Amino acid sequence: MTDLLTLEAEVRTDLGKGASRRLRHANKVPAILYGENQEPVSLTLEHKNVFRAQQEEAFYSQVLTLNIAGKSVECLIKDMQRHPFKQLVMHLDFMRIDANHVVHSNAAIHFINEDEAAKTGANISHHMNEIAITCLPKDLPEFITVDLAGLELGQTLHLSDVTFPAGVTSDELAKGEDHDLAVVSAKAPKAAKTTDEDEAAPAEEAPAAE
Repeated sequence: MTDLLTLEAEVRTDLGKGASRRLRHANKVPAILYGENQEPVSLTLEHKNVFRAQQEEAFYSQVLTLNIAGKSVECLIKDMQRHPFKQLVMHLDFMRIDANHVVHSNAAIHFINEDEAAKTGANISHHMNEIAITCLPKDLPEFITVDLAGLELGQTLHLSDVTFPAGVTSDELAKGEDHDLAVVSAKAPKAAKTTDEDEAAPAEEAPAAE
C-alpha cells in the first residue's frame, strides 16, 4: 500500500490544452500541486501508476508522497478529472500539507453488521457515504466505521452517534447541533397496497329468474 501512495512526478513547463493533449497521448497525466502558501507547480505523472493507485480507497483519504526532482512532498488528492467513458485519468489536483497544520478531508463510511439490522425487517437507508472531517495529517483515517448491529426499527443514526477516531472531528457537528445530519436509518417496510378490487365489497348476485 505504501508503494501505491508514493508517485514519481516531473515538473512540466509546457503548458496549455495542446500540451496536455500531447501528454495524454504519451500515457501521462497532467497535474498541479498547490497549497501551504507556496507557488503552484505543474507536474506530469505516469498514467499507469496513477490509474493503479486511484483504484485504492486510501488514495482519496490518506497522505500521498510525490517524488519531484529528488525531493519528497506530502500532499492530499483534492480533485481528479476522469474521461467520461474511457478508463483514463485526465487531470489531478494535489494539495501540499504540513504535519503541524490540520487538514480538511472526506472519509468514506464503512457500514458493518448491516445484515443484523436488516433482520428486524427494516429497509436500511444510507443518507451519506462519506463524512467531512478535520484533523492533523497523521490522524487521517482511511475510513470511518459505523456499526449497525444495534440499529432498531424506526431508528436513525446521526453524526453525533458516530464514533470518530482520536483527533478527528466532524466539520458539520462543529457548526452546531442543527447540523447533526442523519447518517443511516432503519425504515419500516411499506405496507402492501390493496387494489380497488380488493377493497370493493363483493356484488350481490341477482336472483335467479323463475
